[in-house]
Amino acid sequence: MMLATALRSILLPVSRVAFRPEVHGAEHVPRSGPVILAANHLSFLDSFLIPLMTPRRVSFIAKQEYFQHGGPKQWATRNFLTGIDAIPVPRGGYRAAQESLEVALRLLKDGGVFGIHPEGSRSRDGRLYRGRTGVAWLAIASGAPVVPVALVGTDRIQPVGARFPRPGKVVAHFGEPLRFTPPADGKQGPARRQATDEIMAAIAALSGQQVADEYNELSAG
Repeated sequence: MMLATALRSILLPVSRVAFRPEVHGAEHVPRSGPVILAANHLSFLDSFLIPLMTPRRVSFIAKQEYFQHGGPKQWATRNFLTGIDAIPVPRGGYRAAQESLEVALRLLKDGGVFGIHPEGSRSRDGRLYRGRTGVAWLAIASGAPVVPVALVGTDRIQPVGARFPRPGKVVAHFGEPLRFTPPADGKQGPARRQATDEIMAAIAALSGQQVADEYNELSAG
């Protein structure tokens, strides 16, 4: 907790200078209780910047290998991720994906805020890809509201393939919370698909991105 607070106090002023963040709709994020932040994904920076522009502490999933012990670079990465409340989980396969959702569900049941990119990986061409239904699974299972989030400009600050970010401007739009309940007919699959499509439509309305009909390739990172 102390590390996260100290790191946030350092990163906030640095990010304000480097990225000149402009935030709209932060009042839509409930100040207490479980919340899911569902965001578009244009850059590696997205899951690092969202917690700095949100009025509450936010946890994202991070690959477990980032938390392993090693040299100075590994130490810095591990402490940075710990400082921003990242959750280590294994990556790859259905079991790992389900484990990630169960970790997030526990966080939400404790009243926390969980950030997720429904596209699964970064968009290489700037389009908003079809959402995967894990976000709806979480929303229905936890009862937590889903706040759609659109980041604009992170793809110019650190494009896919760039090793380091460069100064630029980032705009974050937070939309009105969406709520989903278990389907009355018990058919979870169609309900999750419909809820996910509604979430993605809300993100598209905030971001102005062209919408792709297909899923993004998970290997796009």
